[in-house]
Amino acid sequence: MNETFWAALCLMLVFEGVLPFAAPHRWRAMMLQAAQLTDAQLRGVGLAAMLLGMGLLLWLHSTLAS
Repeated sequence: MNETFWAALCLMLVFEGVLPFAAPHRWRAMMLQAAQLTDAQLRGVGLAAMLLGMGLLLWLHSTLAS
């Protein structure tokens, strides 16, 4: 379990770094747009990302388990 957590954290950091590395100008523009969002909008984006991630994780787990 502990090893899986750290592997997932490392993989998240790799994915988070791809866009700033590959397209820094576009990434900066997206961050400026995100800074203009209200707290409610930003929370909605965060909630949608969490739900999508959990849904995909549950789907992947059920697919691999069968």
